[in-house]
Amino acid sequence: MQPQETPEAADLIARYRRIRALSEALCEPLEIEDYVLQTAVEASPPKWHLAHVSWFFETFLLRPFLPGYQAFHPRFEYLFNSYYEQTETGYWPRPERGLLSRPTVAEVYGYRRHVDEGMERLINDCAERHQPVAAERLAIGLNHEQQHQELLVTDIKLNLARNPLCPAYRSDLPVAPAAEPSALGFTDFEGGIVAIGANSDAFSYDNESPRHRVLLEPYRLANRLVTNAEYLAFVEDVGYRNPALWLADGWGRIQSDGWTAPLYWRHEDGIWQQMTLAGLRPLHPAEPVCHVSFYEADAFARWAGKRLPTESEWEHAASDRPVVGNFVDQGRLHPAPAPAPDSELQQLFGDCWEWTGSAYLSYPGYRPAEGAIGEYNGKFMSGQMVLRGGSCATSQDHARASYRNFFYPHERWQFKGIRLAEDAA
Repeated sequence: MQPQETPEAADLIARYRRIRALSEALCEPLEIEDYVLQTAVEASPPKWHLAHVSWFFETFLLRPFLPGYQAFHPRFEYLFNSYYEQTETGYWPRPERGLLSRPTVAEVYGYRRHVDEGMERLINDCAERHQPVAAERLAIGLNHEQQHQELLVTDIKLNLARNPLCPAYRSDLPVAPAAEPSALGFTDFEGGIVAIGANSDAFSYDNESPRHRVLLEPYRLANRLVTNAEYLAFVEDVGYRNPALWLADGWGRIQSDGWTAPLYWRHEDGIWQQMTLAGLRPLHPAEPVCHVSFYEADAFARWAGKRLPTESEWEHAASDRPVVGNFVDQGRLHPAPAPAPDSELQQLFGDCWEWTGSAYLSYPGYRPAEGAIGEYNGKFMSGQMVLRGGSCATSQDHARASYRNFFYPHERWQFKGIRLAEDAA
């Protein structure tokens, strides 16, 4: 007998359906050939993303919690595991995800439908039986899918940008009106002993806890993100040829990879352009610069006589501000110019993930969860840097002040930008 649907279950199922539907909506503009492309090791084919998020629900929820659940395919557990070492099956190598023509796109969508049917039965069952572990994993699974929706957007952009035809993902995306950048100002913060980390009953990942105290010296934070025009001044001042501005590893990247500008910038016939999800467009001076590495963000800040904020400074500044901004919900899929000049902090959320000067490490007292689910965040706390705030590819209800994103300092394919900071003393 099927459990009776409760109001709580109905709300959860509605949210589940809404999030799952967005993943498929983001793929609607794709041609069938686009689903299999993988043009860089750090990116994945759209087909893989669609299957992997379903694998997550199947592995961590349906198999352990839904009695009688039958897996869709016995080898999918191996094909669509990402990096979980504590599962029994292992996983297909990440660099080779784009080599798999099978399963077909149609089979992957069939897999999603199979998982969705099981998940809706499980959600009803969990609501009736009050299974806290399953409810917690459901929240992780939904937020995990939102993370992969962002990766879908950025990986599609990376794949299309590799094509010399510069094809558009969607030609109907809005264009920001011509405008000059607003004046750059700074907001002062007194610092002191402040509390950092998740502080409510709302969802957060384990790496956002425990909440703890941090001593901040007085500091100042820029009221908006660095613009294309400001970054172009750095480029034209031979910023990429001045070793005094760069960390050693960043300078090594310039030598080995030939960086001369942000990813997707092109200088042709005397005009700067950038590849967008709407195809190649002229560089807009007032839009935030994006697709820069930590090394580029750090070098620009040094050139400007400033620095990057620490993640604690950023969170302290953002903690009492509403989570509003240019998210995937707005449908631009590209950073937008800051509003008219304002003394208040702008663009804290959305537009671009903001590099901080903080290494991705655990908070005092952090303990990962037991088992494979504990691999979600904790094992990556080495060699990466923290970013804050979300981007134009992030869902608004996925962002929060305590959210800690993290990437390797050389990576550029995500929507990553720069907010400047300086000491106030």
